[in-house]
Amino acid sequence: MERFQWIIPVIFVLGGFLSGLIFDRIIFNRLKKLAIKRQFPGQDIVFSSLHKMPILWFFLAGVYGAVLSLQLNPTLSEILQKLLTAAFLYSATLVLARLAAGFMTLYGQRTEGLSASLLSNLARILVIVLGILAILQAVGINITPILATLGIGGLAVALAFQDTLSNLFAGLYLIISRQVRTGDYVKLETGEEGYVTDIGWRHTNIRELVNNLIIVPNTKLASAIFKNYHLPAKQITLQIPVGVSYNSDLEQVEAVTVEVAKEVMQKVCSGVTNFEPFICYQSFGDFSINLTVFLCASEFLEQRKVRHEFIKMLHQRYRQEGIEIPFPIRNVYLKQQQD
Repeated sequence: MERFQWIIPVIFVLGGFLSGLIFDRIIFNRLKKLAIKRQFPGQDIVFSSLHKMPILWFFLAGVYGAVLSLQLNPTLSEILQKLLTAAFLYSATLVLARLAAGFMTLYGQRTEGLSASLLSNLARILVIVLGILAILQAVGINITPILATLGIGGLAVALAFQDTLSNLFAGLYLIISRQVRTGDYVKLETGEEGYVTDIGWRHTNIRELVNNLIIVPNTKLASAIFKNYHLPAKQITLQIPVGVSYNSDLEQVEAVTVEVAKEVMQKVCSGVTNFEPFICYQSFGDFSINLTVFLCASEFLEQRKVRHEFIKMLHQRYRQEGIEIPFPIRNVYLKQQQD
C-alpha cells in the first residue's frame, strides 16, 4: 500500500495542471472571443491581467489537494498549506494590481486632461500593500504590530524621502486641482513652454514644439507662476497689427480685412464657429493708419497657421483692391553750413 500512496497526490497535481490548461485554452479563449464580440469595456485589461493565471491557480489547487491527501506530519502539512495559500494570494494580488492600474489608465485616457500614470501607480502600490497584509494575516502573522511599527517608522521614512513625498503630493494636487492637465500648453515663468505630456509621481514632463522634453519637479510647478493657454478654454484670440496708407478708404479697409479674416478662420480652424473677426483702428502712425485685427484659433498651436494664412491672403487681397501697405517713411532735412 505504501507504494501506491503517491498515486492520489500525483493525480491531484496532474489533474489540477490539466484542468488549468483546458480552462485556459478552451473556456478562457471562448470568454475572450465573446467579450470581443460584445465590445466589453476594458476587455484587454482584464484578459491581459489574467494571462496564464488560471493554469497557476488550478495547479496550486491540485497541489493543495495533494498535500491534504498525503499522510504528512501535521506541522509540515500546515506549513505547506500556508505556503500554497500565500502563493495564491500573491498571484491574485498581482492580478488585482494590474486591473486597478489598467482601469485607472483607461479612465485617464477617457477623461480629457487627466494624467493617469501617477494615479495608476498609486492604485497598483495600494493593492500590493493590502495584498501583502492579507497574505501575512492568512499565514498566521499578526499584522497589528506591523502596522504600529509602520506608523512609527513612517515618520523616519517621511523625513528620509521628504523630497520624493513632496513631489508626490504636489503631483496629486496638480491633478486634483485641474490647474494643469495632460495636453495643456503651458509657459513657465522661466520662459520654457510646451505641451504637458505626463504628470508623474516625481516630475511633470513638458514637450516643446521642437520635440525636446522639459522635466519639471512637481513641487516647482505647483508653486510656480505659469500661463496655461488651454484654460479656461483652448480657443485663443490673437491680435495681428496692420498698417494702411493715409489715402485708403477706411470703410473699404474694414470690410475687406474682416472678409479675409473670416475666410482664413474657415480654412484653418473651421471648428471655431462662435467668433466673429473684427478690427479696431488704433492710431495715426508716422506713415500709416494703424489697426489691429482680432481673430480666433481653436488651439494654441493653430495661431501660427492662422497668422501665416491671414498675412498671405490679406497681402494678396489688398493688392487686388488697391489698398496700399506703406513702407516706413522718414523725412530727412539737411542743414547747409554757410562758409
